[in-house]
Amino acid sequence: MVAKEQIESYFRQLQDDICSALEAADGQGKFQQDLWQRPQGGGGRTRIIKGQHIEKGGVNFSAVFGDMPPAVAKGLEMDGGEFFASGVSIVLHPNNPLVPIIHMNVRYFESNDQWWFGGGIDLTPHYIEPEQARFFHEQLKQVCDQHHPDFYAKYKTWADDYFFLPHRKETRGVGGIFFDRLNEKKGLTKEACFAFVRAVGEAFAPTYIHLLHLNKDKVFGEQEKAWQRLRRGRYVEFNLVWDRGTKFGLHTGGRTESILMSLPPMASWAYDHQPTIGSKEAATLALLRKDVDWINHK
Repeated sequence: MVAKEQIESYFRQLQDDICSALEAADGQGKFQQDLWQRPQGGGGRTRIIKGQHIEKGGVNFSAVFGDMPPAVAKGLEMDGGEFFASGVSIVLHPNNPLVPIIHMNVRYFESNDQWWFGGGIDLTPHYIEPEQARFFHEQLKQVCDQHHPDFYAKYKTWADDYFFLPHRKETRGVGGIFFDRLNEKKGLTKEACFAFVRAVGEAFAPTYIHLLHLNKDKVFGEQEKAWQRLRRGRYVEFNLVWDRGTKFGLHTGGRTESILMSLPPMASWAYDHQPTIGSKEAATLALLRKDVDWINHK
């Protein structure tokens, strides 16, 4: 059975590979690394990039262990004990508002005789281009279909439900896939679960870089930048109000700088902003809903 040391080593390498690919795609920015230690055990590598196309991006790796804090045990509905957790998390905020925001997380947790994997990828365009949303979902479906015929439909629905702002009644973006507590109870071996998580992680860079290259040189003006800031505001609302990972990390004494690297460099809020009827902003807003079949969307 695959050991936690192998999983940690893989996540370290995944961070390295993704950072190298993103630096090459940006063409100018270089990741700055911040090594940190958790006093109770373990630590991580926070890497931040500020480039010509990626205005602010973070690619984080962590591997922590020790006695499970009471708040963690309560959140996981467990009795406590020794634990180990490792993973990679990514959020990229582009400079050009015609390039989408993207998020990915892949993670592993074990305690006593329990273990599971979790993760996912979701896309948040400032302006939704249905053809690009289709491409994004096609890549994820290919990954899912190679590992289980039910994964894509199940995990797409999970993403639609999770990346949703109830107070706005809109999705954060065009969704993606999201899964948690993937283990042998779902009918898969540990090796099969790990293989799926690796495939998700390795799909990230080529998928996003394709979208980056499609859009990074497109012309935009102040109208698009203003809309980008408003959509970033929605991103902030989700991450601080609804995202369980952010809230869990802050409530349990996690490393604040690493947790909040997901926030954009600049965002704005306008009172009761309503896009002009028939505008491209209104068209995007109309598509921010659950259960859109992006692969067959017309």
